Amino acid sequence: KGYAQEEGIDVEEAFAPVARLEAVRIFIAYAAHKSCPIFQMAVKTAFLNGPLKEEVYVAQLDEFVDPDHPEKVYRLRKALYGLKQAPRAW
Repeated sequence: KGYAQEEGIDVEEAFAPVARLEAVRIFIAYAAHKSCPIFQMAVKTAFLNGPLKEEVYVAQLDEFVDPDHPEKVYRLRKALYGLKQAPRAW
């Protein structure tokens, strides 16, 4: 559960860099001045593609508990939605 993670204990850095609004406006103005087309895109399931630096373990969901190993936990290799470090990992 991402909301249960604490920065400095479970997560080293949760900051995700984003472009400032001023930078976006300058980019759009420059592209308009030069008559350059601007395109945008979205990456589906983007947060699921980022490799994790930290070791993160998750418990089994109640609906998917392995009857032979009910106490087993799983190590995540890639980020999941809800993890504090998911935006940074991507």
